[in-house]
Amino acid sequence: MVNETDMKHLQRCVELAEKALEQGNAPFGSVLVSADGEVLFEDHNRDGDGDQTQHPEFAIARWAAQHLPPDERQEATVYTSGEHCPMCSAAHGFAGLGRIVYASSSKQLAQWNEKMGVGPSAVKSYPIEDIIRHARVDGPVPELADNVHALHRRFHSKDK
Repeated sequence: MVNETDMKHLQRCVELAEKALEQGNAPFGSVLVSADGEVLFEDHNRDGDGDQTQHPEFAIARWAAQHLPPDERQEATVYTSGEHCPMCSAAHGFAGLGRIVYASSSKQLAQWNEKMGVGPSAVKSYPIEDIIRHARVDGPVPELADNVHALHRRFHSKDK
């Protein structure tokens, strides 16, 4: 169940996704929040140079593994503009992070891309729950998915 606090952090993720887009990257943004509500780390995609592993969710997992004890990682929440890809889901699971809340799903992204004539990703999409055992996941959030969709339309319109 997504609440008002979740919505605030998801809105920040959408802002970060727009920042990524403005810097020539795919529009994804993510925020790590502690159990007591403190924003610990935030980032956006940095894949514009061709390194497709530079996802914010992956950066969060690395940062958390280096800076937080396991119990704090488990109690933290990762907010993200788009559902984790399999690489980021695995990193999240290996880092022992807690709940995930996303604005738009991988399924939505695949449908949007198909309608825009964008070929499928080199990596198959799977729901987070298919990658991480006992994942605590909320999303998509319809109130924000349209905003994310608009960012992806802008991203792909410059490719044409």
